[in-house]
Amino acid sequence: MAKNALLEIKRSLEPHVGQKIMLRANGGRRKTIERSGVLEETYPSVFIVKLDQEQNAFKRVSYSYADILTESVEVTVQSNDGEFRITIHQ
Repeated sequence: MAKNALLEIKRSLEPHVGQKIMLRANGGRRKTIERSGVLEETYPSVFIVKLDQEQNAFKRVSYSYADILTESVEVTVQSNDGEFRITIHQ
């Protein structure tokens, strides 16, 4: 079941490679980190986001699909049609 959920998350991200996204990640100790960038690539276990330069010291970050499944990371895709969040429906 979990493997299917991770595959579903990966497949929902793949069409949005190259599009602008917003990330909201749990930074620990009640801190939330918000970043924006472009979804650069999807791999079997992780996805890579190229961050906007003016906001961040890091150029790229990676997260696992399990981070979305456990809601440690929220991914919101920003497109011409509006914004929508990548989630898993259980």
